[in-house]
Amino acid sequence: MITLIVALVVGAILFGVGLYGALSQTNLVMIMMGVEVILGGAMVNLVAFWRFLHPEAYSGQMFVLIVMTVMALEMAVGFGIGTGRFRAKGSVEMEEAQDLKG
Repeated sequence: MITLIVALVVGAILFGVGLYGALSQTNLVMIMMGVEVILGGAMVNLVAFWRFLHPEAYSGQMFVLIVMTVMALEMAVGFGIGTGRFRAKGSVEMEEAQDLKG
């Protein structure tokens, strides 16, 4: 049986790795992957707290499924933007995206 502390440490490690990945990269795909890992770490913590506070309730798991669906939609839109940017300019580096400023 996994204890609450172990689950929170795993979630914090995922969050930290995702934060480092999102802030240290210049490639759009790598930044989106970092954001996904951040959200994954937050969901691990959410499920851990929900499991240890209300083990009989399944509403926390339903909330996580909804968040996972939104994550998948976010990735699809992000990859669509990245694909369009690559086709137009030949690169998905964020440093070269200065022309996107409104």
